[in-house]
Amino acid sequence: MKKLYIIFLLFMGCQKSSNQTWENIKTAGCYFNKGISSLCGKHYESIQVENEEDFFWKEGEEYISLNEEDLKNLRSITDGTMQSKIIPGGKEIPNISKFKSPKGEWATIFKTVHFDTDDHVIKNKGDLIILQKIAKFLKKNSNIYVCVEGHCDERASAAYNMALGARRANHVRVLLIKNGIDYNRIYTVSYGKEKPKSLGHTSLDWRKNRRAEFKLFKR
Repeated sequence: MKKLYIIFLLFMGCQKSSNQTWENIKTAGCYFNKGISSLCGKHYESIQVENEEDFFWKEGEEYISLNEEDLKNLRSITDGTMQSKIIPGGKEIPNISKFKSPKGEWATIFKTVHFDTDDHVIKNKGDLIILQKIAKFLKKNSNIYVCVEGHCDERASAAYNMALGARRANHVRVLLIKNGIDYNRIYTVSYGKEKPKSLGHTSLDWRKNRRAEFKLFKR
């Protein structure tokens, strides 16, 4: 497979400048890889690359995989999510550590949502309904501020899970913003695998730990 990529790179290099070659690679690489893999009877997940050094990866190296649906949502995850102008820890909003877990009736609305392994996109219908109810509540209560916490299971490195937790929290934030919530009222934080909900080591325990939780502040 790597030899095929090298041949492809050499061919493109003969046709275009180095900058234009890399632009072509970024555009065509995913489809080229998928086509060759399909011919070989194999199917691989796509991965996001940002420069030429990232184009190849070593076997067994950790990375956050992106499937086709992730790629469609990538722009919405990275764009249109301005950070709040109101900084936690200031006069108006306390430090994130002062945000509290929802209690009573609020706990029935701000339920935990979950993710698939190595994924940061909400796909379960029940979880999407939860987020719709949260958005509806926030629209009626403009004095409530939310911190979305991204969590992961115990597998993979701490750095990998910290990045994945951030993606999960930010994706939930994007969905709430798309449902009409002011971006100034939503903060995110990633705890990676540092705060597991379940301390076991089974697939069910991992499922419980791949989650986004909500902490609230009422102004």
